[in-house]
Amino acid sequence: MNDTAPWITFRPELTVLDCTIRDGGLMNNSQFTDDQVKRVYEACIEAGLDYMEIGYKNSLEQFPKDQYGPWRHTYEEDIRRVVGDHSPEETGLKLTAMADAGGKSDWENQIIPKKDSVLDYIRVACYAHQISEAADMVRHADEMGYKTCLNIMAISIVKDAEIDQILNIAKDLPLDAVVVVDSFGNLYREQIDALVKKYASAVKGSGIEVGIHAHNNLQLAFANTIEAIILGSNRVDATLLGLGRGAGNCPMELLIGFLRNPKFELKPILKAIQETILPLKQQFDWGPSIPYHLTGQMNLHPRSAMAWRGSDAPDDYTGFYDKIISDV
Repeated sequence: MNDTAPWITFRPELTVLDCTIRDGGLMNNSQFTDDQVKRVYEACIEAGLDYMEIGYKNSLEQFPKDQYGPWRHTYEEDIRRVVGDHSPEETGLKLTAMADAGGKSDWENQIIPKKDSVLDYIRVACYAHQISEAADMVRHADEMGYKTCLNIMAISIVKDAEIDQILNIAKDLPLDAVVVVDSFGNLYREQIDALVKKYASAVKGSGIEVGIHAHNNLQLAFANTIEAIILGSNRVDATLLGLGRGAGNCPMELLIGFLRNPKFELKPILKAIQETILPLKQQFDWGPSIPYHLTGQMNLHPRSAMAWRGSDAPDDYTGFYDKIISDV
């Protein structure tokens, strides 16, 4: 990478993944309509994005159909109902789904052979203590014919020694990428620097790329994503209008403008936001707010802030502050 002109951010090897439907599904139990998913899918194609994460591979037992929409399970018939016989060669877009470790995914049965699926990529998500199962999941997905990725969640609460152990395992797995995931939206630039460099050093020579998935509790998701890119991260996540759990994610509309890659088109992103994502603001709450800011600042899971934002007094900021202070 030529860094003599740091304001030029074009890097052809950098790929962009849209996880609007997958991460946004944490706000509405994955109950998107087929039309909403199709409109995001079409926007990803028209915008020239590399990947679209269309949902989770989570189990029916833990996430029953009467409570969760089809994008929590992403069975083949549901995906094809929206995308038809999707072809990445024709569209330029690869489809992916995320499987959680920790018993949330019936991965041995849900991850079918790639030859029978329109999916190209499986992203395995785990907490630090779940790395053994996650490694088995990655190997299984690879054997089924998929490219694979490992998202190590809540990295802001994992000790350095543990991160080193996880990365020592990851470097020998059949992975396309290992992703720095700021689940609690707690990290600052200096921490992003340290983590991206640590990940890159651990997987050096393996062919595994480093990725970034940032949450916006401190309104730093975009800035932290930029920092990771500057340091060489070539797998980047974002969502339309930042749609995602709690405070949301790095906004795709900001990222595409920053990258200056001529293959990406901003207008289809803006159209999908205007026509499909913005109306969802009337149905459920996401994006930066003081409760999410407080959980991010205190390095806490945002579930308490989500519950508060869904209560009868979502803007009682001092009440929420007193609650989380007393809970710590």
